[in-house]
Amino acid sequence: MADRIPALETQIRLLEARLRRLKGDLAEARKTAEASAQVYETLGPLSSSEKDLKLAIDGGFPDAWRTETLAALAQPVSPEAKQKKHWPLSQEEYRRYGRQMIMREVGLEGQLKLKRSRVLIVGLGGLGCPASAYLAGAGVGTLGLVDGDVVEDSNLHRQILHGTERVGMPKVLSAAEGIKSINPWVSCRTYESHLSAENVMETFLDYDLVIDCSDNPATRYLVSDACVVLGKPLVTASALRTEGQLMVLNYPPRPPGDTTGGPCYRCVFPRPPPADSIVTCGDGGVLGPVVGLMGVLQALEAIKVLTKTDPISKEAADGWAPTEPPSLTIFSAYSAPQFRSIRLRSRRAKCATCSVQATVTAESFTSGSLDYIQFCGAIHSVNLLSTWERMPARDYAAVRNRSADKETKGHVLIDVRERVQFDICHLDGSFNLPFSCLNSWPAPGTPGSESNEDSETQKLHHQLQQLIVRDPDEPVYVICRLGNDSQIAVKKFKELGFDNGGIKWIGDITGGLRAWKKDVDDGFPEY
Repeated sequence: MADRIPALETQIRLLEARLRRLKGDLAEARKTAEASAQVYETLGPLSSSEKDLKLAIDGGFPDAWRTETLAALAQPVSPEAKQKKHWPLSQEEYRRYGRQMIMREVGLEGQLKLKRSRVLIVGLGGLGCPASAYLAGAGVGTLGLVDGDVVEDSNLHRQILHGTERVGMPKVLSAAEGIKSINPWVSCRTYESHLSAENVMETFLDYDLVIDCSDNPATRYLVSDACVVLGKPLVTASALRTEGQLMVLNYPPRPPGDTTGGPCYRCVFPRPPPADSIVTCGDGGVLGPVVGLMGVLQALEAIKVLTKTDPISKEAADGWAPTEPPSLTIFSAYSAPQFRSIRLRSRRAKCATCSVQATVTAESFTSGSLDYIQFCGAIHSVNLLSTWERMPARDYAAVRNRSADKETKGHVLIDVRERVQFDICHLDGSFNLPFSCLNSWPAPGTPGSESNEDSETQKLHHQLQQLIVRDPDEPVYVICRLGNDSQIAVKKFKELGFDNGGIKWIGDITGGLRAWKKDVDDGFPEY
């Protein structure tokens, strides 16, 4: 009996969450009724039936109440009124969605399904903005928006729901405004916080489908696990630089152990990538249309799932009827062909979430036993050099000033960012040695090391040697964007013997060019 206590506690928490939402709906209904009653009293000496009729005509009651009000009128209803058909959509909705309703893949039935659907979007960035915009345009009844960040200038080239005037605004509120401007019929629920194991179950509970537009592995595993436990289909995507990928997971959403269900994120990626191998959009860059395309594809897959009808299929009994096997769609903007599709295997036999041996359960989220940050590994700043080998940006600015005034001997500044970043902005007098070239240099003494280098790398290698050895007393400063690659470069230079056995000082600028902008030159470009 004791082993059932956690499960019962979890069910109680979920029911309490649903009760709170129902109480909120009840409060709104009472407000509407009170407002209608006040209007009723202001109509003065009119008869009861006349008051009811006037309220219905003037919009004093919600649409759902008007039929009941008219039916209660004392005056007889004309034969023409009796024959008038009650259409399931308003005239504006017929006009708005007509272009997609005339398609057999949607039809009136599909449109009504979309109107009744509740879709949760996790992340309102480059993926979430186009996904939510197209779902709103298609007529999805309720959109849940989850994001704990605010709009920044660097978001605007790809996150199309946000605008310059909304910089600094919470992303969920900015996105909700954009959605309402596209389709005022859509109801938006905003969650101005990041997802966690503690709040994910309550957040997901009332939705039919989840779209994962997050940008980190920990959130992707969290979202997928919660979708399996709660039985929600999941559409997930990612994008970086000029490439993207897309999957529809846990579809159909079967209970753990049911092999007819779709695979989850852990089935495809049982282990997360090493934390230090993860490249973000801020570090690696992203082309706006690429991430936008992946977000549009997420909206498309969601619409396909929500409107799917197949009465012959055995899956149709529970409302889910996939006709295609699960697959991973890969997009590459500069490849031919641009799209590739890789078929995914079914659920993994020993998956921690969706197999018969599942260890991720509803109780796991509330017990605190799930630590997704620890599972995926935290990304820490690189700290490879001693304090003596590093120089703050302000101190290096003083060195540059003394050198300019001829008070001290010169120095060498090496910028190890890639050439495309160096061309965006750089400090005067710096020598560009791309980190990718430096990292490919073999250790000294490696057989055939010279022959393994291409002509461009050999040229850079020679220029660097000439630059460093021109004066054995000149210090060498290494700089990058954030102060991580520069530390690795310093260690590499010393491995190559450029420090002359420790006689020549070689070190990096702490914090890189970001620290230079913050502490020295506020006018230096930030990208």
